Amino acid sequence: MTIDDISKLILTNETRILELKKSTGELKDGMKSACAFLNTDGGWLIFGISPNSLKIVGQQVTDNTRQEIARELTKLEPAIDLKVEYIDIPSKPNFHVIAIYFNAWPRGTTPYTFDSRPYYRVESTTKVMPREMFENRIRESKPHLFAWERIIADDINIDDLDNNLIANIVRGGVNGGRLSNAALNEPIENILKKFQLLKDGKPNNAAVALFTKESGNYTQLQLRMARFKGNVKNEFGDNQLATGNFFTLFDAGMAFFFKHLNLSGKIVGIKREEELEIPYIALREALTNALCHRTFDSLGTSVGIAIYDDRVEIENPGCLPTNLTVESIKYPHDSYPRNPLIANVLYLSTYLEKWGSGVSRIIEVCRQYDVPEPIYEERGGFIHVIFMRKSYVEINEPQNEPQNEPQNEPQNHYPKELSDRQQQIINIIKKTPNIKKIEIAQILSVSESTIAREIKNINKYIHISWEGSSKTGHWILITNY
Repeated sequence: MTIDDISKLILTNETRILELKKSTGELKDGMKSACAFLNTDGGWLIFGISPNSLKIVGQQVTDNTRQEIARELTKLEPAIDLKVEYIDIPSKPNFHVIAIYFNAWPRGTTPYTFDSRPYYRVESTTKVMPREMFENRIRESKPHLFAWERIIADDINIDDLDNNLIANIVRGGVNGGRLSNAALNEPIENILKKFQLLKDGKPNNAAVALFTKESGNYTQLQLRMARFKGNVKNEFGDNQLATGNFFTLFDAGMAFFFKHLNLSGKIVGIKREEELEIPYIALREALTNALCHRTFDSLGTSVGIAIYDDRVEIENPGCLPTNLTVESIKYPHDSYPRNPLIANVLYLSTYLEKWGSGVSRIIEVCRQYDVPEPIYEERGGFIHVIFMRKSYVEINEPQNEPQNEPQNEPQNHYPKELSDRQQQIINIIKKTPNIKKIEIAQILSVSESTIAREIKNINKYIHISWEGSSKTGHWILITNY
């Protein structure tokens, strides 16, 4: 590196990847910034530049200077091999600029500390790393030692897990092409071993979160659900708390959406097609992500659903991965599962996709149904996904055209021959015409074959059929009731 290179490097003031110091008299502060670079996106630490004027002043370098720099560098942990460059200043004989480059932090490695304290970079400022961020990085760097999901569960054995649920998940994975047919005949213990949910014959916390029959002392295995009157948390219209494994909480959350969200409808040909005001697929993906990718370490924290007049908020404990923001998460990105064992089981059972595509799918389906794309926020130790309610947006938009359709339609009254379950199936299909039979089965906690049989019986009284391909088709429902 030459003095011309330095001149080009300091054309602008300090940035996220550039820290300037007038001399090594500020060596300790400089090393804090060095630690921050190592924990963030890397950067240059340069001594001999006036930060205010950006003037190259340089300094004399003695053996003592070199030893002092080396001594402070050894306070960076883990130990790191660095090249310190001493650049001559032609206009000032015996004066040098001292430059050190620090690489960016590789995700999944131990965070760096200087003098036993961790630092990170926020724009051009060096800050002490928050404890939660530091602990998250420690857990990521040594998941076999620190990850909550890998810890052996207290006072839990295989008999405390729901074998029928495990078998259903295996069948779902086989039907989805993500597990081989041989898995259908595997003993439960072998399945759990392959899912990495057993250690020395004992279930770990991931097994409990996925398949426990009773939540017991696991206070994290809860889902808070509230319908508030208005747009603030002043008055409850409905307040529920569900406890149990992932699948129990998921079903409870989806049922709460169906209970409290409105329908929108349009006439297509001779049929009236109805759908949930926020697409079912978007809500399903967002709730799955919240339950799967949350932090489990803090007792008493839980995922929450809050429905207001104007919006729906899904919140989960934790923070976004270091290299994602509330804006960048909306674009294609790598997958960073906080709980990879849980995420892997959900992937194999087709509840979850890999490759960081979940948010993109949520945005895509919202656009498809002309619903505002969700807003992502980090606040109070929680990640919030916010969907604006289509019904509220439409009511509060200026009305430029007269409304031809009646605003209050009578409720449907089905033939008395239809059972309660059959009427539930019709309501679900009316709300979400592109929902699959397996998804209806999951909502109603029955098998897919049961749904197929019920639809066959419904057809004795109401025409209901699937039109189009298995992936992009939809239900046709014709009724005079």
